[in-house]
Amino acid sequence: MGGSGIGATTAEAFAQHGAKVAIVGRNEANLKGTEAACKAVNSRAEILPILADVTTDAERIINETVVKFGKLDVLVNNAGIFATGNILNIEVDQFDQILNTNLRSVFLLTKFAAPHLVKTQGNIVNVSSVAGLRSFADVSRYCTSKAALDQFTRCIALDLPAHNVRVNAVNPGVIVTDSSIRAGMSKEEYEKYLEHCKETHALGRVGSTKEVADAIIFLAADTASFITGTTLPIDGGKHAMCPR
Repeated sequence: MGGSGIGATTAEAFAQHGAKVAIVGRNEANLKGTEAACKAVNSRAEILPILADVTTDAERIINETVVKFGKLDVLVNNAGIFATGNILNIEVDQFDQILNTNLRSVFLLTKFAAPHLVKTQGNIVNVSSVAGLRSFADVSRYCTSKAALDQFTRCIALDLPAHNVRVNAVNPGVIVTDSSIRAGMSKEEYEKYLEHCKETHALGRVGSTKEVADAIIFLAADTASFITGTTLPIDGGKHAMCPR
């Protein structure tokens, strides 16, 4: 997903490093914005915007990327949605929606990408969450999807080492994006939430999309050639804090 937030910033980072980048999203205007941002940091960057839904178009996404660029070196699974809700009021279809986007789409993209990554001895970086490492009230669907994604990361890392394909994940804490507002939080509520988060992150602040993108670039690069099956917290120490 490259239309906004961590995905868009990561696409820019790859473009800045000279990579050929396929960006995927359901909002055409957002994709064009990310494409323009990639061109701004590297005028010679080759960008492929793919208007698609990762829950239904995974095979097409991978195929179009390989047809355009001839190969696939890195898969970044970033698509995800956040939602709150208590077990007393969560509907089954709401649970399914979160799992389809946050987990099943990753399985599908990984399945269709894996043969191409075997050819290039490439790697995968999944964007998980500190919610995969810790438990939080009223976000059971999201926490469950990210915990499953972490385990999927470790399992696939053990499926592919014979082919020299590495698989890792980053686990961001609270990062300033528009995801919470898109999930229904008002701007005023979000500002109060960010202020509260100063107390729940050991470093006393929330994170930026660039800080997550930098970690993704590190894991995708040859400098991390001996790292696989890891889930790396990019969370200002939130995973180590006692809940309060």
